[in-house]
Amino acid sequence: MDLDLDPYRFPAAYVDDLPELTELPEPTPTVCGVIERGDDTLPAPDPASRLFPALEPADRRRLDLHAALTAAGIAPRPGDLDAIEALCRLDDTTHAALRRWINHTV
Repeated sequence: MDLDLDPYRFPAAYVDDLPELTELPEPTPTVCGVIERGDDTLPAPDPASRLFPALEPADRRRLDLHAALTAAGIAPRPGDLDAIEALCRLDDTTHAALRRWINHTV
């Protein structure tokens, strides 16, 4: 079985180039070893303790525009990023109209 897994994301993944073992090795917490009890991932951070710095208006508009394009099923091409940057410098009223046109809403 040929698995092409990232050992940092999948630490217990099988690696093809390891030598064949005649006996089972001692459990070790290495990249190619066995995950032991207590080696679980860290718990998710508490959302209440997160810091939310204020976004610049252009950055907020860029996120809104990418979300509108994604929701409409439109994938921006690499050359479109300059146009998106220019559109994000427009005022909020113009940007709201642009999102309304993309989403085909009234």
